[in-house]
Amino acid sequence: MSLNREKYQALVTLLEQLRSDATTTQIVAPELRQRVTSLQQFFRQQIVPLADVGETSSQAEDWRVQSYQTEMSKQLRLLEIDVMFLQGARQASTAQTRLKTISDRLTTLIQYCDAILQPEAEGEK
Repeated sequence: MSLNREKYQALVTLLEQLRSDATTTQIVAPELRQRVTSLQQFFRQQIVPLADVGETSSQAEDWRVQSYQTEMSKQLRLLEIDVMFLQGARQASTAQTRLKTISDRLTTLIQYCDAILQPEAEGEK
């Protein structure tokens, strides 16, 4: 299961970096959109297949991880829409509001990853 853990940790790192860049630098919307697209590709290629492997300890655990993955997929699609709205923002105040929404959504995604990783961390003690 450590390979799965590494992939979720890699996703958390990508999410945290994007959140940091979106809130602390003057990131331009087209760059943000490209990074969100890369994030979605990583999720589809590296994370989604993990649910199909069936390495988790029980059906309840499989269901729990699958539920989080479904929510993460939804949040990633909404993130893409948020970036499109950011690109359409004409006023600085609107752009700031959009960036705050994007940051909040990235935080939610990080929390989902942490929730998936948490039982493993407790089991390793």
